[in-house]
Amino acid sequence: MSRVGKKPIPVLDGVKVSIDGQTVQVEGPKGKLSFTHREEVKVEMVEGGKELLVTRESDERFPKALHGLTRALINNMIFGVKNGYEKKLEVVGVGYVVSIKGKALNLRVGFANELQVPIPEGLTVTCPDQTHVNVSGCDKQAVGQFAAHVRSLRKPEPYKGKGVRYVGEQIKLKPGKSAT
Repeated sequence: MSRVGKKPIPVLDGVKVSIDGQTVQVEGPKGKLSFTHREEVKVEMVEGGKELLVTRESDERFPKALHGLTRALINNMIFGVKNGYEKKLEVVGVGYVVSIKGKALNLRVGFANELQVPIPEGLTVTCPDQTHVNVSGCDKQAVGQFAAHVRSLRKPEPYKGKGVRYVGEQIKLKPGKSAT
């Protein structure tokens, strides 16, 4: 049995969960999320709505994989609508600047033109200064996807380390050709 899948999911205070067939809807102070799970697994309320339990009907390979995945996704939804998720990015390089104009994130990262990235609905993007970006929201996947997309526009290069990186990310710098 899946070690992750067999653990019950606690429903946090201030979070409302409703199950309608295969759709699980979660609502909390930070927002509202819904997820439609596969028919190989079942999600049910136990202990008077204080916990959710994910079960599967067969021990075949694919339902086993879906068991733990479904439990993890629903747990992330419950945590996200209660507390939210956040990713922090920093821009390193001479003249590299980020700013927000309207509903777009503008990056000046060494190209001839400014890069403009539209901010998706449900995400909050802030720039505390010209070299940092904070991405936050209740959907873990959307926050991570947007942060990864912004990072992919100018990945840190291995010789000087210039580019967009996560805060605290260590870049292994290569010695240049003068080191040989």
